[in-house]
Amino acid sequence: MDSTLAYDGSFLKVQKDVVRLPNDSRATREYIRHPGAVVILPVFDDGTILLERQFRYPLNRVFIEFPAGKIDPGEASLDCAKRELLEETGYTARDWQFVCTIHNAIAYSDEHLDLFLARGLTAGERKLDDEEFLDVFSAKQDELMGWIREGQITDVKTIIGTFWLEKILGGAWKA
Repeated sequence: MDSTLAYDGSFLKVQKDVVRLPNDSRATREYIRHPGAVVILPVFDDGTILLERQFRYPLNRVFIEFPAGKIDPGEASLDCAKRELLEETGYTARDWQFVCTIHNAIAYSDEHLDLFLARGLTAGERKLDDEEFLDVFSAKQDELMGWIREGQITDVKTIIGTFWLEKILGGAWKA
């Protein structure tokens, strides 16, 4: 019925809509507009997995997570995944496979994340943004599962990506 831009930031936009419900009454819906992002599941030839440790301001702590990043206007998801992997980790990949799309905050955002499996990794030089500070390391699949069980990994994209990797690397699912 009525839609207004409640907040217009450099990264996020907040939309405020007045909607008509099935019972014909009206309600307000506020939600975050997000351009979408990618998540990379980078796997070395020996089966170990490339990860990052990154401080996240809203929760004031360091998180273990997969490389990821926002899709630029007009950029294809796969191109974004390749760019983000190189920028954040310095690695390129020989083989890319689309895994799935997830919607991580359906109650208050239109954000979607496209997950890609990256194999055949080759080391290179990182190209971090000026405001980006993160550490890159590798771990085994069972270590990731343990960190999830113990609550050390709580980032939803990393948890979902880890469960996908468990199925893919175990041969149960194809990417």
